Amino acid sequence: MKFLLSLYPGGAADRPRGHEEFLAAAGREGELVGGYALADPSLSAVVRVRDGVAAVTEGPYPPGREHVRGQYVLDCESRERALELAALLPAGGAVEVRPLMDPAGMEM
Repeated sequence: MKFLLSLYPGGAADRPRGHEEFLAAAGREGELVGGYALADPSLSAVVRVRDGVAAVTEGPYPPGREHVRGQYVLDCESRERALELAALLPAGGAVEVRPLMDPAGMEM
């Protein structure tokens, strides 16, 4: 099963740490598909299409204090393994673990 791990900051005390241990553990078992650090939310844009007309809004959306700072994609045998790997990441923030659906769909 594939899982998306979305990394959220934990405030001023948040410092990236633990990634080396996570990368070593996920890489050793061939579970790491990819990972990305995201640019500051102020550099984002939102595209909405209404009645066939695209409208672009600059800046972060949705409004809020927490924005995803990075993501990893894992291919693990189980949800439990994805949670185990995610536990190597938090440094005062949160990690959302969400199953990815394949094009044919997925029993939830």
